[in-house]
Amino acid sequence: MSVARPRLRIMTSLPQPTLSLSADEARRIALRAQGFLGAPDRRGGVRGVLRHLGAVQLDTISVLARSHELIPYARLGAVGRDTVEKAYWSDRHAFEYWSHAACILPIEEWPHFAFRRRANQERGHRWHILEDKQQSTRAVLDRLRADGPLTSTELGGAKNGGEWFEWSETKIAVEWLLDTGEVVCSQRRGWKRVYDLPERAVPDALLHDDLDDRECLRRLVALAGQSLGVGTRADIADYHRLKGDQVDAVLADSGLVPVAVEGWGKQAWADPAALAATPRGRHRTTLLSPFDSLVWDRRRTERIFGFTHRLEAYVPKPKRLHGYFAMPLLAGGRLAGRVDPGREGRTLVARQLSLETSGAAPAMAEALWEAARWVGCEEVRVERAQSPQEAAAVRAELTARRP
Repeated sequence: MSVARPRLRIMTSLPQPTLSLSADEARRIALRAQGFLGAPDRRGGVRGVLRHLGAVQLDTISVLARSHELIPYARLGAVGRDTVEKAYWSDRHAFEYWSHAACILPIEEWPHFAFRRRANQERGHRWHILEDKQQSTRAVLDRLRADGPLTSTELGGAKNGGEWFEWSETKIAVEWLLDTGEVVCSQRRGWKRVYDLPERAVPDALLHDDLDDRECLRRLVALAGQSLGVGTRADIADYHRLKGDQVDAVLADSGLVPVAVEGWGKQAWADPAALAATPRGRHRTTLLSPFDSLVWDRRRTERIFGFTHRLEAYVPKPKRLHGYFAMPLLAGGRLAGRVDPGREGRTLVARQLSLETSGAAPAMAEALWEAARWVGCEEVRVERAQSPQEAAAVRAELTARRP
């Protein structure tokens, strides 16, 4: 169904905050909203985590596991990797689309991204230009109707025989159809997207683009506020990669409450449910993927935790400070250090680690042993640390906590 795209009306005067939060209160609200404070919802499992977060980022890097597997692990503990994949990709519970980045999204959010599908359609192309859009897209749709869900390789090949980044006409066509919602990524198979028709992949009750742009944005802003607990305008915009004026146009109608947070320097907005009860409960001790939604916004991470973190996978090795895939250590509601892990046979290797305080060694050892057991390792070895004292402290704790 085609829906008109009215010009968004931006609110020039937003409500002023009447509630103030301390920096510690804001940090605890954010931790609870992201599933790291309080008892985890084990009944909801992986699907519950996905619905709670609203988006789980995908990435090609796999060290302990791929990032989308690390997200539920960090919150629930040692969930089987097959269980994670089945939870995401079976029974039409999720789809992949462009949100914060390429993300797994709860299927309930399909209508909310109609604004982005329409914008893509109006733009006419993404990065690549089709030589014959009508013929190429029709050929893809005909194959999917006839043969069911297929990868780009099964559709005829993803590459055109040139450089690695040069897509084939078929790959360009199916990705264009994905952008505009005429096909859906229903799962990943061997890390390849599996494309399907929306009428097969999306439940009938959700298979519509009836929401106008403003309502799509209002819902996404409200959901981002719930997933963050509390955040600035920029935090909220970053969650689903909205533009600032898009957020401004709907903030006043989103249901989020304006608040002032100690030390933030900018007005913030909070989920009213997050303000209704004091965050209490057990803190998770775990290693975080750099693509975890708790830390994927680096400026927010610095503001809330006083912790500077950068992904160095694409930094030349001699220039790396903390390692290829350094994972922050979450302990006691703080980011207490980081470790660049690797695997050698049945040994988990801490190739490089650092602690924010000397008292973080027990938490680092606990997190390393839990991660080792999850990926089937029987030993943990510290290769390098920021200082000999940190290496000795973590090694001693690893010995003391050996299963």
